[in-house]
Amino acid sequence: MNVRANSKDFLQVFLQDIPMMDVRAPVEFNKGAFPNSQNIPLLNDEQRAVIGTRYKEQGQDQAIALGNELATEEIRQQHISDWQAFTQQHPEGFLYCFRGGLRSRVTQQWLKDSGVNYPFIEGGYKAMRTFLIEEMQTSLETIPLVLISGKTASGKTHLLHKLSRYIDLEGIANHRGSSFGAMVSPQPSQIDFENTISINLLKQRHQHDLPVFMEDEGRLIGQLAITPEMRNAMTEQYPIAVLQTPMEERVVIGVKDYITDLFPYYQDEHGDQAHEIFREKILFNLSRIQKRLGGELHKTLHGQFSDALTGLEKGDESGFAQPIETLLSQYYDPMYDYQLKKREGRILIRGDQQELIHWAEQYRP
Repeated sequence: MNVRANSKDFLQVFLQDIPMMDVRAPVEFNKGAFPNSQNIPLLNDEQRAVIGTRYKEQGQDQAIALGNELATEEIRQQHISDWQAFTQQHPEGFLYCFRGGLRSRVTQQWLKDSGVNYPFIEGGYKAMRTFLIEEMQTSLETIPLVLISGKTASGKTHLLHKLSRYIDLEGIANHRGSSFGAMVSPQPSQIDFENTISINLLKQRHQHDLPVFMEDEGRLIGQLAITPEMRNAMTEQYPIAVLQTPMEERVVIGVKDYITDLFPYYQDEHGDQAHEIFREKILFNLSRIQKRLGGELHKTLHGQFSDALTGLEKGDESGFAQPIETLLSQYYDPMYDYQLKKREGRILIRGDQQELIHWAEQYRP
């Protein structure tokens, strides 16, 4: 039987999307993990806490003894059964814990005792996370990245998806941008967000040396922050292609992205309460920018959106065109024009979607 060795080839793990079994406690996994990992813990959160306390107070041997005491035969067999199912489904995979230490070795040994030889990642989560942080910086410095800029609802994300090389930051963040782009499903953790961006950049870097396109984002996408290093490069360094879309098209895109395509998710999630919850969400998002809108504009928009949401309950989306156009022209556009003016010297091209697609596929710095 061919027994695979433990590995510290993080590059190939991420480039090949190799499945990984994360045996850390759920609280650790939820804070940050990797796209191709599945949490099948050795210890639950409570067990991790009490064993950790025993380790600090009495040392490793006593911590192991307590772990063995907590791991009843029933629990042990359930763990082994779950791990075996993963190894059978992913024979090319690996397991890992936080540092590739005690939990990895215990899991590996229990599997071995059951007849399964399965390797772990040396250095564990901590080493892989450090690798991705370092590789993110290298990618930002070496990949010829180009920002796709444009006013809100210009269709920048739609444009990106028509290019052969891109990083979709909003897709990774599970958010459609602006104050109204929150999805029904939650955003990933900050660490998961950063890890996925780094892996995507890593793949682009090792596949070619051609330009890669990325949407020009602010500091935040929903609740997630662009890393300071990436944000600085976007603000001060990367060249820009500006997507120009007429207002009437932007209104159509805005209604589609933030109403037509988004509302069905609320229906799936909330059923009969979808209209009420969607109304609360839209009006709450509007209230978040009330100070910047000013009292009169906020009052006008609140009335327009309220009427449009009432129309939506009757199956009519047409009422959203007016408030979305007002929001774009009187709130988002002035901010965008001000920010872009400070970066005029880095603009490579301005054009509509077809012009930018043709240019992007031919562009070489």
